[in-house]
Amino acid sequence: MFLSTRPAVKDGALSVDGKDVLTGVPDNIVVTPLTGSSAFVGATSTIMGSRHVFKLGLIQDVRLLCLYRFKIWWMMPRVGDSGRDIPVETQMLLLEVKEHEPLDEPIYVLLLPLLDGDFRSSLQGNSADELELCIESGDPATVTKASQKAVLVNYGDNPFDLMKESMKLVEKQMGTFSLRETKQMPGILDCFGWCTWDAFYHDVNPEGITDGLKSLSEGGTPAKFLIIDDGWQDTSNEFQKEGEPFVEGSQFGGRLLSIKENHKFRRQEIGAPSSEPTDLKEFVSHIKATFGLKYVYVWHALLGYWGGLVPGVSGTEKYSPVMRYPVQSPGNLANTRDIAMDCMEKYGIGTLDPAAASQFYDDLHSYLVSQNVDGVKVDVQNILETIGTDLGGRVSLTKQFQEALEKSIAANFQDNSIICCMGQSTDSIYHCKQSAITRASDDYYPNNPTTQTLHIVSVAYNSMFLGEVVVPDWDMFYSLHDAAEYHAAARAVGGCGVYVSDKPGHHDFEILKRLVLSDGSVLRAKYPGRPSRDCLFNDPVMDRMSLLKIWNLNNCTGVLGLFNCQGAGSWPGMEIAVKENEDISEISGKVSLTDIEYFEEVAGDSWNGDAAVYSFKAGTVCSDWINKHVQFGWCCRGS
Repeated sequence: MFLSTRPAVKDGALSVDGKDVLTGVPDNIVVTPLTGSSAFVGATSTIMGSRHVFKLGLIQDVRLLCLYRFKIWWMMPRVGDSGRDIPVETQMLLLEVKEHEPLDEPIYVLLLPLLDGDFRSSLQGNSADELELCIESGDPATVTKASQKAVLVNYGDNPFDLMKESMKLVEKQMGTFSLRETKQMPGILDCFGWCTWDAFYHDVNPEGITDGLKSLSEGGTPAKFLIIDDGWQDTSNEFQKEGEPFVEGSQFGGRLLSIKENHKFRRQEIGAPSSEPTDLKEFVSHIKATFGLKYVYVWHALLGYWGGLVPGVSGTEKYSPVMRYPVQSPGNLANTRDIAMDCMEKYGIGTLDPAAASQFYDDLHSYLVSQNVDGVKVDVQNILETIGTDLGGRVSLTKQFQEALEKSIAANFQDNSIICCMGQSTDSIYHCKQSAITRASDDYYPNNPTTQTLHIVSVAYNSMFLGEVVVPDWDMFYSLHDAAEYHAAARAVGGCGVYVSDKPGHHDFEILKRLVLSDGSVLRAKYPGRPSRDCLFNDPVMDRMSLLKIWNLNNCTGVLGLFNCQGAGSWPGMEIAVKENEDISEISGKVSLTDIEYFEEVAGDSWNGDAAVYSFKAGTVCSDWINKHVQFGWCCRGS
């Protein structure tokens, strides 16, 4: 795959395979060769600092794909053709570089910002079309003049091979994370699941959980794993008084009182109604026996709860929590604000002593095991980057907590039983040695019709990067919803876990039975679902003409999902008015066997190139289909 001319700076240009990718490269930019196709790019300064922004050079007239953090917790894609199209907090940049002849095969150039010592890198563009490198520690006391290995640059002729080989290089060089293919896969990935969040939000309770499991089972799609989401813990909230009107955002000021369950899951007094469980263990044991559940997970935040731990109470004093007030980096502040983060800045976080992190996780997880709980969903992970002052900075702090968390998971649970969430910063991704599942997009918002297409497109593109380290989690969805078929089809081709958050009794079993077998298992595709090669530099949400094609394999065939994502929503910061009389309910596109990468894995050595396509929607088989243009009014649409 790889060619022989490694990246180098010559005459003020960063050249890759003889092609100038960046021009006007400053003298303080340092390129260190790594392999025949790759190199590290770094920069030096004359002054010490905890944050530097370096100009790398001019980038113009090239198709590009960015994966950037539009919120502190979450990434999404952005396409463009010059430096000004590269958002702040870009964590992956892929370029398609062609010769002047339009029929020439392109090469793909990948730029991956890395962790270098105590510093974390990101990319961004400016209005002069210059690419910039930002390095920062998150601690004013942690300073440097230089970062020699801030960015990996690599290139090749297949973008998926390029991503895989580049992440192998990064894994070997950094030694701080492991690739997906080497990790133990939790059993929940092959089971149908139900999460309580959108069904109940914070009002989750034993009776409601029982009702939901019962209705799914009676409908012929029994849940085999359950996530009891936020609302089961023993918390206190001084900012929301009982009986007073709800204050929006105050929920993020709540703090953990103890590692045990709250009153909803624990009988408070003798003579209480027998329907109330004695404790969490009795309830979990009951629903496992009654509904044949294989796995029960519960939710907790990385620091216990959204607002951390309550200082000065008996249930938390051994972890020595102190109040800290988060400080966001300029990069985060340049993009979309987030209500949870804004509230945590206002209310503060009861932060446990980093030296007590191992003890906290072991105490919490060993208690959950004693209650017959099988695993955890760990949320709010990127919060560490905001509280690194006087603690060694964001990279060091994330490393310390991630190692403590994964050590506890390995010691207490038997199945690598963790789902990571709100952790899409490279601080977290590049410290992910054991964790095998990570949420790959912002939340599924059932009441917001404009975000349904953005959700699916974001996960598919984010999986280009995240899918090399983890199985991307596409989140829950409602099966009884205007966009339910759209979401279900995406999960079917996503290679991900499949779980819903239906309210009890509110299900579309016709849709669910296309995903779930009668024994509660699912047929999961082989790889993380990603956009086809010809989609990578298009905008399937807002360009009014491009399809989203998501490819995958199973053990027998290739799989291709076709989605019309146009017209339902707009990317944050790129909102446009809907044109009058414009109908994009049907768009056309080309489908080809070449849309499915690595098809030879299932076709075998004797394959001569012949293929047939089965259309799930139409229920028809066609053998004469290669490179045909097809009208896709019937394909899934998220509006």
